[in-house]
Amino acid sequence: MALRCLRALPSLLHRSSLAVAPRGCPAPLLEGCRQCAQQMLLSRQLATKKAKGKGQSQAKVNISAALVEDIISLEETNEDMQAVIEALKEDFSRNLNVRTSPGALDHITVMTKDGKFPLNQLGQISQKSPQLMIVNMTSFPESTAAAAKAIRESGMNLNPEVDGTVIRVPVPKVTREHRESLAKLAKQSTNKSKEALRKVRSKSITQVKKFKNKVSEDTIWLLEKQIQQMADEAAAEMDKLLAAKTKELLG
Repeated sequence: MALRCLRALPSLLHRSSLAVAPRGCPAPLLEGCRQCAQQMLLSRQLATKKAKGKGQSQAKVNISAALVEDIISLEETNEDMQAVIEALKEDFSRNLNVRTSPGALDHITVMTKDGKFPLNQLGQISQKSPQLMIVNMTSFPESTAAAAKAIRESGMNLNPEVDGTVIRVPVPKVTREHRESLAKLAKQSTNKSKEALRKVRSKSITQVKKFKNKVSEDTIWLLEKQIQQMADEAAAEMDKLLAAKTKELLG
């Protein structure tokens, strides 16, 4: 029976739409063979990992997502982790630049009595000179003070000055101190992203553990290792992004 199930495995991995069991298989439907093949493959993976010994305990796990889709969607887990990485990239690009530009102010969040809004939806942002940016708050004068506060607390080392409904934002000189301040912010952003990554990992592992009474311990163990491996790879990518950004900022 095992040989017959293994012969059927390629079609299972390609999610065949057949609903008839292989000839001679005692399982009435393809699902029976699927479960058999799944357990055989996962057991073989586990045996391979254990055979590596303590010196190679970090051997890569690579479980077919199709075999465990009833337990967890590894594709969704990977997408959630990649989303955290993309958010970090966007933060680096938008908020952590040596020279401040009008575009850097666009998405500063302003807390108003009507809720939170991006600065560019409340005021007109322009650059009067290389050393000065202007935010015209004529359309929403009542939010001028809140906008100035948001700019001041944005972490971009800006010190806005309010003149009626106009906010003047001097562009700071590119000093060594300013560069080091931006590098610290990059590190803080990376740490926050890693915390978000840990939440994705924990959520996925919790999902897997819900099936501990329905599938083998080997299956649970392999899935946890796979998820941890995915999280480690994502964290390593974040470290590379941070290293590159820090080099850019410090010059």
